[in-house]
Amino acid sequence: MNDDRTIRLLEEIRDLQRQHLENYKEGLRNQRESIELSREFSEQAARRLRVTMIILVVLVAVFVFIRFWR
Repeated sequence: MNDDRTIRLLEEIRDLQRQHLENYKEGLRNQRESIELSREFSEQAARRLRVTMIILVVLVAVFVFIRFWR
């Protein structure tokens, strides 16, 4: 009787440890995905910033050129 209870308890502990491991693996996958998305977002933001800066430089150059052309 006591052995059956011990076996059930050990099986439950084993099952909980397996579930914990699966949850941990899923958490790591989610973390990797989050890091990758963050990296992609940063790259896109940097690209947009470069394009914006180029446009601003061109606009300022055109403004200065028009201003001093007269």
